[in-house]
Amino acid sequence: MRIGAFELQEPLPELRDPHVFAMIRPWVDVGSVGTLTLNRLERYLGSRELGRLHRPGEFFDFTRYRPSMRLVDNERRVRIPNSIIRYATTENGPDYLFFHLREPHANSETYTDSILQVVETFNVKRYCRLGAMYDAVPHTRPLLVTGSLGSVSQIRPVSNLKLRGSTYQGPTTIMNLVSDGIERMEIEAINFMVHLPQYVQLDEDFNGTARMIEVLSSVYAEIPADLAPTRRGQRQYRELNSAVERNSDLQNLIKQMEDYYDSNEAEAAATDDDGAPVDAVALSPEIEQFLSELGEEFGERGN
Repeated sequence: MRIGAFELQEPLPELRDPHVFAMIRPWVDVGSVGTLTLNRLERYLGSRELGRLHRPGEFFDFTRYRPSMRLVDNERRVRIPNSIIRYATTENGPDYLFFHLREPHANSETYTDSILQVVETFNVKRYCRLGAMYDAVPHTRPLLVTGSLGSVSQIRPVSNLKLRGSTYQGPTTIMNLVSDGIERMEIEAINFMVHLPQYVQLDEDFNGTARMIEVLSSVYAEIPADLAPTRRGQRQYRELNSAVERNSDLQNLIKQMEDYYDSNEAEAAATDDDGAPVDAVALSPEIEQFLSELGEEFGERGN
């Protein structure tokens, strides 16, 4: 069955109050955090493929998203990059849709409209976008997660989660047309972004993935916190310490990031004798300049 540009398998499943988990490559999927998170959720919930773009070449430049060659039963097969939708059902609902999306290079409005048509077809109740961005944060501190919950309540609090509305203005991705459409359709929308150390840049960041699942488990009772690959992520970051010990420039960089991180945490938590917030200790002008330059370089990636 064709819905917009997507070819969906028939018969279409009857989903109960479905929630969408969406990730977008490569815009906000650094460290493959969004991909890894969806993959773990899909395995846990027992997902099945629902559909994919009928002709992905109408939207993607295959010199930028490269096809891959695979051997299947000793025969060469070409695997074409695509945007794929999977689904999972639960006993008591809600059911789930998983959107593995790529940024388009052409016909973008048709592409985003097609995503919204799928959302409308299944009468989606909530749209949750997951991602990660590089930021001026040290690997020696708990990873920061920012996001928005709207009117959605948490089951339990989680540390280092900063909920706030975006005030960003400037260049962005065409995929925000999906977010605009979700808002017009009055669908509940939430989002989470893990902030990763920009000097690490792992292909698969399991520490970031663990943080994302930890945050999701604070909102979704169906997602257990122990689904997070915590030990694997901690091991990854511990292995960085030996490289840091051999690089004095990197040690200095991390120290500056730690000062900034700790200063922000202190500013958020500190109060005077009357319970009013007090300013954190000011950073040196050198550190302020350093962080300002990093912010200009990486700040746009989360918008």
